Amino acid sequence: MNLFAEALAWLFSPDRLQGSYALPVLFGQHLFYTVVSILIAAVIAVPAGWLIGHTGHGREIAVALSGAARAIPSFGLLVLLVLLFGVVQTPAAAIVTFVLLAIPSLLAGAYTGVEAIDRQTIDAARAMGMTEWQIFRKVELPLGLPLLMGGVRAATLQVIATVTIAAYVNLGGLGWPIIQGIPLRRFDQVLGGAILVALLALVVDLLLVLAQRAVVPAGVRSRPARPSAARRAKRAAASLA
Repeated sequence: MNLFAEALAWLFSPDRLQGSYALPVLFGQHLFYTVVSILIAAVIAVPAGWLIGHTGHGREIAVALSGAARAIPSFGLLVLLVLLFGVVQTPAAAIVTFVLLAIPSLLAGAYTGVEAIDRQTIDAARAMGMTEWQIFRKVELPLGLPLLMGGVRAATLQVIATVTIAAYVNLGGLGWPIIQGIPLRRFDQVLGGAILVALLALVVDLLLVLAQRAVVPAGVRSRPARPSAARRAKRAAASLA
């Protein structure tokens, strides 16, 4: 209990608002690496996932690559890329690391969102004379958005947690109080940094949950799911975990 009170005292000390390692600066650095990495990963993974989900081709390759990427240790990958890129390009190495870690969840969210749609719905759209582009834009894209947002949510939380190790290569972020405090045995500082990372993750997760609910089409929201579609949605959600 004393340690928690000391951590709060460290967080609310006026000293935390001064200098190059002030908490607002570290918070901004953490958000910057998170947002940039998610945007780059989305540009790469989402179109590829939609293409896989729409055509049904390449799913096995995507699953294998996603599984392999999830097995890569983030800290080891960061150190390896820093050595390959060179010390001058440390920010680029860190962003590549975070992008590689975000891609599997985004890719899975994109293609499972399309795959989970009832095939009878797609067939009905084709029977109405829609082109493949119209089917994607008017049927698959809106119906697949909730699962895609689930992938965005999983990827964002993973990147927020992983950006903490950016402080190991002197890139700041909310991991800096943790990594600097451990060798100094400043456990109030370590706990204070951990609280900030946890609070950031919780707030972002809440916002993304609200966004995920908001993108559910009104017709789907008010209609009970058919048993077969429910099973496919359950399998898709499990693949994002």
